[in-house]
This record gives sequence, structure tokens and C-alpha cells, in this order.
Amino acid sequence: MNKKDKVIFIIKKLEDLFPEVPVPLDHNDPYTLLIAVLLSAQCTDKRVNTVTPKLFKIADNPFDMVNLTIEEIKEIIRPCGLSPMKSKGIFGLSKIIIKKHDGKVPQSFDELEELPAVGHKTASVVMSQAFGHPAFPVDTHIHRLMFRWGLSNGSNVKQTEKDAKRLFPKDKWNKLHLQIIYYARNYSPARAWDINRDIITKKIGRKSILKKLV
Repeated sequence: MNKKDKVIFIIKKLEDLFPEVPVPLDHNDPYTLLIAVLLSAQCTDKRVNTVTPKLFKIADNPFDMVNLTIEEIKEIIRPCGLSPMKSKGIFGLSKIIIKKHDGKVPQSFDELEELPAVGHKTASVVMSQAFGHPAFPVDTHIHRLMFRWGLSNGSNVKQTEKDAKRLFPKDKWNKLHLQIIYYARNYSPARAWDINRDIITKKIGRKSILKKLV
């Protein structure tokens, strides 16, 4: 099966399995999504969704956030891990959003990536899920499956994103990246991987991987 055929198969199978894909991180607007995505670094979405209600009850906008101290933010978000770095990032980006963007989350990759603690993946998630701009955020799940499916060489996430954007139709990026994440979690995890459940990889996966599992 060539890459074009693989892409067609993947899109159809994912659409069958996940016709609706809710955004995994609970949020109310672009700002709360930005904060939730920042907190999700090296933390599960489930845990983030248990922490953000407490934080957003106190500060769900940059104006209220900067009225907190970094220490106060750190204590609230501690369960998410990396709280010293994340709290400084949340406080710092909130100040910049107020000063440079009139309290509104900017709607460009360049401006988002200028914010403290906001990298390309975080910016891509916000652009895609908050603003509907075509983007293909690559997390560990997508990086893993693009390699397993023989669609990328697995060297780094930057290359994986480039390959994904080259192979998949642009009008499907925003939904498709979420579908792949849901598929990875349910059918193709990093650990306790059962190839018989992983129907897509079993059909189109790299021969080198499949041979090891026989």
C-alpha cells in the first residue's frame, strides 16, 4: 500500500471510529484553552481538567490572573507538574496579552510563540482549536503513529508535522489530528500495545514493526 492509499484508508477508518471529536481540554475561550494547553505539558489531559476549574474560578482571564502572585498560581497548578516554570509562564504571558494585545489572545503563530512558555505545538493547538486556523499539532501520540504507519521517519516532531501536512488534506487537519490522538489512546498506546486491536497499524504499519510482533 503506497502512502496515498494509506492516507485514504486512515481518513476513512478514523472517520468511522471517531465521527465526533471533542477537544480533550476543558475551556471556555481562547485564553482558558491557552492556559490548559500550557498546563498539559508532561501532564495528562484528565489531570489538567481537574486542576483548571479551581484556577479558572479565581482567574479565567489575564486581568484576574495577574492579580494573583506567581506563588499562588504555582500552588493551584502543582498537581500538573513543572509548576514553577508553568506558573511563571502563565503570569508572564498574561501580562503580555494585556500590554500588547488588549487582553485578547493573539491569532497568529508568531505572536503566540513570542509568549512565555508557548512553543510551536501549544500555538498550533490554540490556532486550530480556538480559532479554526488549519494546523497540525504533533504530540507524542501523533509522532508515534506517523512512524508506526510508515508516514514519517520518526526523527523529530518537526519533521513529523511537515510530513503530516504534506500528506493529509489541509481541510482535514484540525479534525484529523484529534482523531489520531483519540485513536492512539484507545487502540495504539505506547505501552501494553496489542496489535490485534490496532486495526490501522495491522493493516498499513511498517513491515519492520509488524515482524517484531509476530
